[in-house]
Amino acid sequence: MLKLAIITARGGSKRIPRKNIREFCGKPIIAYSIEAALEANCFDEVMVSTDDAEIAEVSKHWGAQVPFMRSAQTSTDYATTADVLLEVLQEYKKRSINPELACCIYPTAPFITPDCLRTSFEMLQQNDKIDTLIPITCFSYPIQRALRLQNGEISLFQPEHLLTRSQDLEPAYHDAGQFYWFRVEKFLKTQTLLSAHTSGIVLPEWQVQDIDNENDWILAELKYQLIQKQNINAKNDQCIEA
Repeated sequence: MLKLAIITARGGSKRIPRKNIREFCGKPIIAYSIEAALEANCFDEVMVSTDDAEIAEVSKHWGAQVPFMRSAQTSTDYATTADVLLEVLQEYKKRSINPELACCIYPTAPFITPDCLRTSFEMLQQNDKIDTLIPITCFSYPIQRALRLQNGEISLFQPEHLLTRSQDLEPAYHDAGQFYWFRVEKFLKTQTLLSAHTSGIVLPEWQVQDIDNENDWILAELKYQLIQKQNINAKNDQCIEA
């Protein structure tokens, strides 16, 4: 069974310039994704899809393969992750390489761990009814009590839950934005990572952080430094099946 890690890292990030190779706590942020994938020992190849020569060189330095450069069509602001993955898989097919399982890994995911990659791989491997498996985390505040601000006035999206106890509300989760394990054959048919047969592992909130702007970056670095200082053991991150 051929397994491929695909790290998606274009050069044209706008909100945080050169985001994918910017230094994060001592090394390029993409290095964390590359190292986690290599240390997981569940991939036959760890590759980076990029249109940028500097990102390619940094990726190779940290141990990833860059067998070809990304096309201009999949390097625009409007290209989707699915577009990039389809291009990568098509390029490998031209080389007579057809992975059965692949994992799309984001280049700005410094909290990703080899253990979570392995755990999710094992879960996907053991359940042939699952087409995609992703890490998720629980919203820190009940979404049933979300507020709407309209014309200067606040109202509840779900007023029927104004007095409902928090412990009686159904937990809600969101994508952790780190990686997506998927069955290649199914993906090539549906061309989507979120299907009717998507499952997940639940990550603790401390192991998740979106990095979309400068404030996110500062918060991520503070969180990462605190984790290292407290020596939180990644093996105890309690990744569990959703």
